[in-house]
Amino acid sequence: MEKTVNGPDGLPRCGWCGQVAEFFPYHDREWGFPVADDQRLFEKLCLESFQSGLSWRTILAKRENFRSAFARFDFHRVAEFGEADVERLLQDAGIIRHRGKIEAVINNARRALELVEKEGSIAAFVWKYEPESQPEPQSQTTSPESVALSKELKKRGWKFVGPTTVYSFMQAMGLVNDHLHACVSREQIDQARQQFQRPV
Repeated sequence: MEKTVNGPDGLPRCGWCGQVAEFFPYHDREWGFPVADDQRLFEKLCLESFQSGLSWRTILAKRENFRSAFARFDFHRVAEFGEADVERLLQDAGIIRHRGKIEAVINNARRALELVEKEGSIAAFVWKYEPESQPEPQSQTTSPESVALSKELKKRGWKFVGPTTVYSFMQAMGLVNDHLHACVSREQIDQARQQFQRPV
């Protein structure tokens, strides 16, 4: 079991916050709070795909650059990107210049439009995969639900959405509360999840 680390206020946080100072605000304000906004959900799936093989610190440091480069992850706009945009992005030193991942974001934006047309929203689709019971915090890197969601996304043509990537997305977007039991944020997330209106 991962141990906690004290934050700037002396209260315990999940141990991974101790890696770098910028993790504390991300942990306290974002990680695990439930999200129903399609643009934010799409952004997170994209950023998690870019993280594959890299550290979240790298992606978090470049997040604003990614947002600028990809039209703030408005998938309606990204779906219209073409080869000229791919070449432009490959020259952008502010992001991860990986052709496969760049092309995957554009592909996934087009798949997102299809998903919204069929399911009503990205939120309504992904929240179907919220587990019935919460796992022991930070005890796994995949789950049956992340495997199922990954499989369904791939079936619908999405790329760079493996089970581990999808589980990280589920942790961050509040489908699971993976804060440690001793972490000061765990109760806040529990309360936020109780008050959260699941999209349908």
